[in-house]
Amino acid sequence: MFSQLLRERPDLTATVANLVQDHEMIASIVSRVGELADKAAESRGPTLEAIGRELDGLMAIMESHFNYEERTISEALDDGVPDTDWPSRVFGFGRA
Repeated sequence: MFSQLLRERPDLTATVANLVQDHEMIASIVSRVGELADKAAESRGPTLEAIGRELDGLMAIMESHFNYEERTISEALDDGVPDTDWPSRVFGFGRA
């Protein structure tokens, strides 16, 4: 979606770069949470607290990210970018 958006709106390059950076940070946190969860399955205590901290951080970053993404991308999509009906194609499970 980002590449199509950038073709239509190259002025959003910095915004998309910020969003990609957020996605990478979120993926890193999710990976760490997975590693901590594996350790937690074997032990208790500090590992569970570490998972809680990572999840709190992930929640804060995702909330900020989605607010930013919604604010910037929706403005761009509402400003002359043609509607390709991609949500129906992406989320239309089981429909032809």
